[in-house]
Amino acid sequence: MPSRIISDDSSTPYVAPPTQDWNDFLRHKVNSFIKWDLVRFFHDNPHTKDTLENLARYVWREPKTIERELNELVVAQVLRKEEVNGAMLYLLSDHAEVQRLINVFMEACQDRDFRVMAIAQVIMGMQPPRNNF
Repeated sequence: MPSRIISDDSSTPYVAPPTQDWNDFLRHKVNSFIKWDLVRFFHDNPHTKDTLENLARYVWREPKTIERELNELVVAQVLRKEEVNGAMLYLLSDHAEVQRLINVFMEACQDRDFRVMAIAQVIMGMQPPRNNF
């Protein structure tokens, strides 16, 4: 898929990263549908700073189901984790490039062809490695 110009909420158009960049983003950052849901939630609610339990409720999942996914998004620098009064809170990364990439990704997801490619990439990444001996 060639790069296309996609704009976020601002008036500045962005050139969508090449397919290889999307493959990297989907392979290393948003490599599950739970992570995709979480990234979409934080994209739609960028000022949210909340606990595991509340985030699970917002995305209609069990806390134990999303805990590992949230922590992997922290490691991938998509989210941050802060301790406030003994509670661990998750929030969107403040890295401008990560925020820009998330904005462009969510805008690109409006395109059916892109969404089909992204879904296929996530599914392929979820498959266990094959050992053909």
